[in-house]
Amino acid sequence: MRRSNLPAELNRFVGRAGEQDGLRRLLEEFRLVTVVGMGGVGKSRLALRCAAATEKRYVDGVRLAELSALRDPAVLEHALAEALGLTDHTVRSPREMLAEHLAERRLLLVVDGFEHLVEECAPLLRELLAGAPGLTVLAVGRRPLRVDGEAVFTLAPMSDEDAVELFEARAAGAGAPGAPGEAVRELCRRLDGIPLALELAAGRLPLLTVEQVLHRLDDRFRLLTDGARGALPRHQTLRTAIGWSHELCTPEERLLWARLSVFAGPFDLEATEYVCGGSGLPAERVLDVLGGLLAQSLVMREDTPAGPRFRMLDTVAAYGADWLAALGDTERMRRRHRDWYMGLATWCELEWFSPRQAEVAAATDAALPNLRAALELCLEQPEDGHLALHLAGTLWFYWAGCGRLAEGRHWLDRALAPEPEPAGPHGHHDARLKPLWVLGYVAVLQGDDTAAVAALHECADRALLAGDRVAEAYATHRMGCLALLSDDMPRAEELMRRALDAYRELGELNSNVLMGQVELAMTRIFQGDLEGALLLVAEVREICEERGERWTKAYALYVLAYAAWAGGEHGEARTLLAECIAIDHAFHDLVGLVLALELLALVTASEGDPAEAAVLQGAAAPVWDSVGVPLFGSANFSGPRELCERQASEVLGPARYAAAVREGRALSLDEVVDRALAGRRAPAVGGRGTRTPRPFRAGVPETRKPAGSPTLKGGETAG
Repeated sequence: MRRSNLPAELNRFVGRAGEQDGLRRLLEEFRLVTVVGMGGVGKSRLALRCAAATEKRYVDGVRLAELSALRDPAVLEHALAEALGLTDHTVRSPREMLAEHLAERRLLLVVDGFEHLVEECAPLLRELLAGAPGLTVLAVGRRPLRVDGEAVFTLAPMSDEDAVELFEARAAGAGAPGAPGEAVRELCRRLDGIPLALELAAGRLPLLTVEQVLHRLDDRFRLLTDGARGALPRHQTLRTAIGWSHELCTPEERLLWARLSVFAGPFDLEATEYVCGGSGLPAERVLDVLGGLLAQSLVMREDTPAGPRFRMLDTVAAYGADWLAALGDTERMRRRHRDWYMGLATWCELEWFSPRQAEVAAATDAALPNLRAALELCLEQPEDGHLALHLAGTLWFYWAGCGRLAEGRHWLDRALAPEPEPAGPHGHHDARLKPLWVLGYVAVLQGDDTAAVAALHECADRALLAGDRVAEAYATHRMGCLALLSDDMPRAEELMRRALDAYRELGELNSNVLMGQVELAMTRIFQGDLEGALLLVAEVREICEERGERWTKAYALYVLAYAAWAGGEHGEARTLLAECIAIDHAFHDLVGLVLALELLALVTASEGDPAEAAVLQGAAAPVWDSVGVPLFGSANFSGPRELCERQASEVLGPARYAAAVREGRALSLDEVVDRALAGRRAPAVGGRGTRTPRPFRAGVPETRKPAGSPTLKGGETAG
């Protein structure tokens, strides 16, 4: 994890020297500082500037949580966990996980845009601060949190000198010619030194002179001086500035501005064209009209791992939402927004089993705020419950493959919460089937066996009544996965084989199916049959490489690495695990990553470097804290760790072993991954620790070829 996730400044920070000094002094004295002020006054920019300047004080870094796009208070804790770079697969509440993670860290958490969630945010931050003495919170919003120990920093508009400097800097950036100093000072004074208003005005200079801006501003002030009853004058002034910019837009730009307000986070051009195109704004005009809003700084462009995205400032979006409501078009636009993101989720699910898997992960990450908004809309109306079921189930690849188990569980539980209708007759589509097996899958990985069994049995029963053999196969598969993690190898193997046979008969082939074959290989390993396991995963690896699939391939590499270690081929095992770890880390799949780290520790001990093996074991421990029960509470999966610990501690002795484990626990996830990929090893210590045991299993290791092995491609028997 990087020490900071603060965004880089895209243009020069201007002025505010006194405010920067004052805010930094408060951060030295108080553990909760809240920057308050009117919209558009520059609160966020100042807070981020000061956070970056004070980063070196916090050994665990600075993290930013942007909450302005968050509409569902129930997702608040997930959003904070996301900002901290945490992934938790356990059944713990995110609140418990946050408290545990922060308890012993020295970190600055910047919480921006909390005002609409203040009733939920205030007690959560109070609890986290009480349990984490090294935590400091810098909150940014339009009103205080009103939490004990809070220091409130009220940000006023810019001084005359700073306002002029900001306006001139932004005007120069827009390519505008110089203007008479007196006219600029008058404009800044009339705009009350509000940064957003100044930037909007500067964005108009390529079209208008400063004198023309002043003239039009006079008209708009007279027209729009009466704001909301009881609103502060400066709030009225800001609304005037935005309203004036709105008036200067073309009718198409105003319409697009209003329609863009339905987006809950970054959006791309294709989404804009689909959601916002239509009556009054043909889809083919959206690109040019969006360019007009971008040129006026009403829309910002940002680069993401998924490619360029656009975003509206919250205040600008709120103004647009008012206009959309006045047009009576809010609900229709929200439905179009929902439909687009349901389509995006469907496309991503299909493309997950393809060479575009990494692109899918990045696109889903970028779309997450909008997917949340779509799920929320689906859940608002009982008649749309089937849409919530569909969307929550479709995103299985994201919940399980990209380290989002806890959030996936949240949406799946909510979608499945309404009392189910009785299962329909044979051949009747049952919307609950897919989300049920997905919930079972998520619960298995979280270690919540009770919920997993309930969901999977309901899925199997309803699938049988509906005649849905695909859903029945998925339920059988995931019950086999539960048996695997529960150390019931005969039952796990029997269920896996039954599911794989059904997949083959139905023509089902995707990442889930291949994962089932990898899991079957694991049952063979734990029964001492390396040869059978190798045949199974070799075919999976081949199919993955043909299809460009990487997520399941990582698990196949894990099994191949174990087989290489067991055969004494330590270098080959390390090479396979390096690729496995790189893939798992890229997808944020902590389950696969921590399993690979545990096996790499054993390989490292077998190579004769017990100290580094102990460091890797120490680094794996905090990851298990997020994943769930260490090594699933499974005697079979615990085998590599116990063997490694025994080998390393025999050579190092208890004290040195414990010190190396502590060193590993102190590493961040990024650091341990870098260390693992670098292949850091020390010379062998007296040849000890190099013995290669046979496959671990409670009982006598064996090597035999399994009977009745499934065939997935080309008529070849896999295993």
